[in-house]
Amino acid sequence: MNIKKIGLTALAASLVSVSAYAGEMSVAGGASVTIKNNSGTDGGKNITMGNQLTFSGGGELDNGLNVALSFVLDHADNVASGFDSHSLTISSDALGSLTVAGDGTGNAQSALDTTAGGDIWDNGFSHGAAVDYTAMAGSDATNNRSINYTLPTMMDDLSVAVSYSGQTTAVNSTTAFGATYTGVEGLSVSYGVGENGSTTAATSGDVTTMKASYAIGSFTAAMSNTESDKGTGGTDEEMSSFKLSYTVTDDLSISYGEDTHETSGQTVDEEFDAITVSYTTGGMTITAAQYDAKGLNNVTGTLGEAARWKLKTSFAF
Repeated sequence: MNIKKIGLTALAASLVSVSAYAGEMSVAGGASVTIKNNSGTDGGKNITMGNQLTFSGGGELDNGLNVALSFVLDHADNVASGFDSHSLTISSDALGSLTVAGDGTGNAQSALDTTAGGDIWDNGFSHGAAVDYTAMAGSDATNNRSINYTLPTMMDDLSVAVSYSGQTTAVNSTTAFGATYTGVEGLSVSYGVGENGSTTAATSGDVTTMKASYAIGSFTAAMSNTESDKGTGGTDEEMSSFKLSYTVTDDLSISYGEDTHETSGQTVDEEFDAITVSYTTGGMTITAAQYDAKGLNNVTGTLGEAARWKLKTSFAF
């Protein structure tokens, strides 16, 4: 028996293996019930509900790296399987944070492109011609699988992220960049740029987001602008937005916002506005909102108008 060989093999194994300190797995949940009334082709009152479970946990390795796993079950996001976002994150203060995602994370630009108004357009609007509102083209890869890397701190109050999204038959691989600065009290400024990886020139291009918010006392003002610049023969788009919010008490807030979607070659813009009142007590939030849209499908008059009111109660546990 070669005792020396066995000893060296055991030593090599001990040098390359790592183990985690005792970690924890936890489950957080959320549920909501919504009563809403829609005008247009989706008219009338109806009731919807939502539910979600998020499994998360991890631990610290002997080499100082932190490893975290996130797994989400959400029936609304994927009716076929109920399976939604899942990702693995490896991080340390010195190396930054690397997230590998099978679904749900988007990229460094799309993480910033929620409008200042809160994506008012994303409320199921449809106009009198029975055509649903078509969202502005984004930069996410079709397979929604990406690697996102947040760089370690290079400057106080500055966060910088880069990402890579995978390739499919109809979509080229893409890269994205995003940065947020919060070095002035009450102020947050962000900039991001990503790619639409379509293999067709007319639907490929760059997507750029700029946004800022400033809070002073009980008031917060926010604005954003996202541009989608297409390749040869494509249609350029721009989404601009603003929102004003007032915190009445620690539990009660009121806000008003607008989104405007401009499309090259069209003389009529698609415009959305919302007024929202929100009250939180314990783990329960009650929200009442009124949404209005005009110019849908770039049509003037009543054919391009739609409205919705919503009363929602959500629970976090």
